[in-house]
Amino acid sequence: MTSRQAISTSQAPDAIGAYSQAVVAGNTLYISGQIPLDPETMEVVGGDMETQIRRVFDNLSAVADAAGASLADAVKLTVFLTDLTDFPTVNQVMAEYFDEPYPARAAIGVAALPKGVPVEVEAIVYLPA
Repeated sequence: MTSRQAISTSQAPDAIGAYSQAVVAGNTLYISGQIPLDPETMEVVGGDMETQIRRVFDNLSAVADAAGASLADAVKLTVFLTDLTDFPTVNQVMAEYFDEPYPARAAIGVAALPKGVPVEVEAIVYLPA
C-alpha cells in the first residue's frame, strides 16, 4: 500500500473545503484545483483574465515548490473554464510558465466554479528523486 502525505503551504490559498492543497503518493504529487485567490487575503484577485490565470499558475507553482518540485515537473493539467473563448489566453500564459515538453492537458467548459471565478486548474506532478 502506498503512503500518502498532505502538502500545505501559506504561499498558496488555504483549502476552502474538505481537501488538501496537494497529496503526495509515491513519486506523484496531485495538486488540487487552484482558483485565482490571493493566498494572503483569500480574496479573488482583480483584473483581467490574464491576471487571474497568472494567479492560478502562481498558486500551483507554490504548492509544487512546497513538495520539492516545480511546474517544470508537471505531467498533466486539467483546466476548467466557464467560457472556452478564454482558452487562447490560457495558452498564452502557459507558454510563459512551461517549456517543452509541455504537460498533457485537458480543457473543460463548465457552468460555474467556486467563488464565481472563471478559471480553475489542477495538476499532476512527477516528483524527481
